[in-house]
Formats: sequence, structure tokens, C-alpha cells
Amino acid sequence: MTDPDVTVVVAVYNTMPYLTACLDSLVGQSIGTERLEVIAVDDGSTDESGKELDRFAAEYPGTVRVLHQENSGGPAAPSNRALDLATGRYVYFIGSDDYLGAEALERMVACADEHGSDVVVGKMVGTNGRYVHQKLYAETDPDVSLYDSALPYTLANTKLFRRSLVEEHHLRFPEDLPVGSDQPFTIEACVRARKISVLADYTCYYAVKRGDASNITYRADHLARLRCTAKIMKHTAALIPPGPNRDAVFKRHFEWELSKLLQADFLALDAGTRRKVCEGIAELTDAYFTDGLRDGTGVTRRVRFGLAERGAVDELCAALGDEAEHGAPAFLLEDGRAFATYPGFRDSAVGLPDRCYEVLAEGVAGRLAQHTELESAEWEQEGSQLFLSLSLRLGVVGDTASATVALAQGAMPKSADKPGARRLPADAGRPQPVGEFGREPVPDGTRTRLTARIPIEQRNAKRGVRVYVDVAGSTYEIPVRSDGLPMPLARRWGRTVPYRVSANVNPKGRLVITTAPLWETKSGVFRRLRRKLSRLNRKVNR
Repeated sequence: MTDPDVTVVVAVYNTMPYLTACLDSLVGQSIGTERLEVIAVDDGSTDESGKELDRFAAEYPGTVRVLHQENSGGPAAPSNRALDLATGRYVYFIGSDDYLGAEALERMVACADEHGSDVVVGKMVGTNGRYVHQKLYAETDPDVSLYDSALPYTLANTKLFRRSLVEEHHLRFPEDLPVGSDQPFTIEACVRARKISVLADYTCYYAVKRGDASNITYRADHLARLRCTAKIMKHTAALIPPGPNRDAVFKRHFEWELSKLLQADFLALDAGTRRKVCEGIAELTDAYFTDGLRDGTGVTRRVRFGLAERGAVDELCAALGDEAEHGAPAFLLEDGRAFATYPGFRDSAVGLPDRCYEVLAEGVAGRLAQHTELESAEWEQEGSQLFLSLSLRLGVVGDTASATVALAQGAMPKSADKPGARRLPADAGRPQPVGEFGREPVPDGTRTRLTARIPIEQRNAKRGVRVYVDVAGSTYEIPVRSDGLPMPLARRWGRTVPYRVSANVNPKGRLVITTAPLWETKSGVFRRLRRKLSRLNRKVNR
């Protein structure tokens, strides 16, 4: 018998009934059972997983091989045992609660053979609410790099690896990591690979979140996750020298693993655990958080890392609690710069530099939109002139002279939908402000109240109400949302040519001002006739 094209490794621990779907998806692969080897290791399951594995082994004796062992505490040991026995040209790893698309292995093996790939990443999606980062799968690419793609955000071992590469470098899973043991393996394989390919035109892998969220990834506590991340980063640092390439990989670990340790659930930890988490993060930021990574990290994460680094646990807890209850703090605008006024800002006892709190563009649009609140909207009339009078709260303080409101023609680009606002392109230019504006801090000093009195022109138009403000050298455009406030009733104004104005809320909740003549005439003759009739009507009514 010739060696199979691919060995699929399945580490199993108490995954019934998901295991059945997993194994069905393997033996049903279009590559055929004669080209396939499945090595499943039962890691001391206490449910029916062991019996289910034996059933498949009996039904597919030339394809499915089952080993049973005492529980090791994680997927690393059973995966290593299977690797020692693998005979395929390629090796593939699958979680025993996940399943494959029917053509997955055939397509990935064909890709590796065609392009000489040492690693093939097939498109992976989440099911039942499981999150899977999708940026890497934007398009099929036979040659991607670990350092200039989204690959660092897709470090699970659920990939096709050339087995000769695995054995040449004796790649194995660290058995002392209860979670994340696949990352050192995957990172080293990608560092040493001659070519890495991505297949994005077919869904190869379906990652399942169990109904009880009992996947091992969801069970580890803060300190266990911190220890695992520290070991992963130490292993990676030994493979990749300091510089942009290492930063490209570690950006993921700061944005994901370490950031997740400093979220709202940090507040539920006891004081000793909080302190240990901060100490561990301080060691990692001191070793690996370069100036480039720091400046490329959003201000929220940067401040949390900074407070942890300084051991300012009380300020960190205050920052987390305040943001959970009230949202992100206001931006302080000062000398062309912007700062997020989190706890510890300019506190000599904490000692963090202003740079730690400085806003460097990332996430600004979303935060401005979140904290732009409409307080009131009404019409004001003086003789024949009509005005829109507005009062809004903005999430900025300090030098707020740039904050204005304008009525803008045309829809916002779709790219503004998710954050709810946008940074204007440098060549776009902001509308010339028309009207009267006032700016003053709200009583508690945490926001700025912007008042506007904007003249309404007699024209046929539909225009959005938008705030414009300069933050950190850029102008931001923020559509004003009604937020359920009652809008002023439609108003008729104008004598010679009567117009109608209305304040409406579009399907996205944004305030739109519509103006139009009460009637449309088709020619100049009819317009003149309408004016004469209007004058005659006024004389009769005198």
C-alpha cells in the first residue's frame, strides 16, 4: 500500500455529539479514503467519544486509526502522539468538534502540489456564534507572507502542512500549554516554510462553538492565558529577530490575547490576581512592546497597557469601570493634538507620558459618533427667514473652536456606516460654516455643548445634518442621529414662493432636512401666472 496523500490528526476529549459530524466529514472527503489517513487520539474521554471513535475505526479499517490514552489536559500531547505515527505527505489538524467541507482536503493538497506550498490555509468560518477572523480570506493567494498579511490573526493549526517540513524541524506542540499550544507550531512552520498559500474560494473548515461554550479556548482563566501567551511570545522571539517582522506577529498578541486580559471581567478578579496580571503584562510590554507597536495601537489599549505597566491597578479599574458605564472619555483638544482623558492622565503619581494618552487617528470616528448626542432641534422664524436651531453634546473638550454644524448634500459613504462617522479625505475640504455657533462645557466638564442656528435656504434639496470637528490634524464628519427625540413639525414659510421644510429621520436614524416649493410649475409662463394669482388673492383678502 502506498503512503496516503494526507494524514488528518484529531485530538479528542469529550466532544460528543459533535465528534460524529467531524468524522463523517473526514471519511466523506472527495479526496477518497484510499488517499487519506485519519489518526484520532482519545485523550481520556469520559463520554461516548471513545466508543464512537472505535465504531469509525471498525467501519473504515484502512483509513481510521484510533489510539486511547490517559487524559493529558490539552490537545498538545495527543496531537504529538498522532504526528509520530503519521505517514501522509501532508498533515492536517482538525478540532474534534469541527468539520470540513466535502472538497477541502482534495483542494488543499492540489494547491500544495501545484505551487510547492509547505503550508496551505483553507478558508475557515465560524458556526453557532464562533468568531473566526476573515481578513486573510479576502482572496486566494498562492504566496503570502507571515509578515505583511492577516496570517498572524489566523494562527490555529487548522492548516495543511507538508510533513517533510514538520519532521525536518521536528515541529511538535508544547505540552505545557493548556491553551494556545498550536500557535508555536504554526508560527514556526510559517517562519520556516518556503511558500504559504491561501485558498479563499471554498469553505474548507467549519469551526463550531459548542452549545455550552465548553471549548477549551473558552475555559482558561486570566493567569493561565497570560502564562501561555508569555511562552508563545518567548518562542516566537527566538525565531524572529527584533524589527518590523517580529512586530507584525506580536501586534496580534497585544491586540488579542493581552488586550482580552484587560477587559471588563478584569474587575471581577480578586486584588492579588489583578496585580499578577498587571505584573505579567508589564514584563511583556517591557520586552516586546516597541515604539512602533505602541504608536500603532489604539489609545484605549495603549492606556490600559500603560496603567498595567506602571502597576496603577486602581486607575486601570477606574478606566475599565467608567468606560463600561459611560463609554470612552472625551477627547481633550489642545495645540493641534488630542488626548483621551482616561484616569491617570497627567497624574504625577502614575507618571505616564502624554504620548500614552494621545489619540493617533485609530478609532476616532467611532468614538466621536458614539458621543455626539442631539439634545434638541426646532425651527425659529424671523420675518421671512427661517432657521434650524440645534443643541448637541460632543465628546470633545478644550479647544473646540473647529466644531460646527452644516447641512450637507449627498449620502455618507458606506465606509462610514459601521463607525457612524468618517475622517474626511485630505482633499475633500469641510463645508463653509453658515450661521451662528456657540460652544461651552457641560456642567460636569466631560463634554462640550454645541449650539447652532443655521439659516434655511429656499431650495429644492435633501440635506443631512452633520457635525464637523478637527481632531489630531484631521477633520471628522459626524452625521447627527435623532436618538428618538421628537422632531419639529413640518413648516411652511416664504411669501412670494411658499416653501415647505421638514426634519426627517432616515432609515439609519440620521437627521435629514428636506426643503421644497409647495408646488412645482412647468414653465416660466405658469410661474408668472401663479405670482399674479397670489397677488390677486392677497388684494381680495385685504
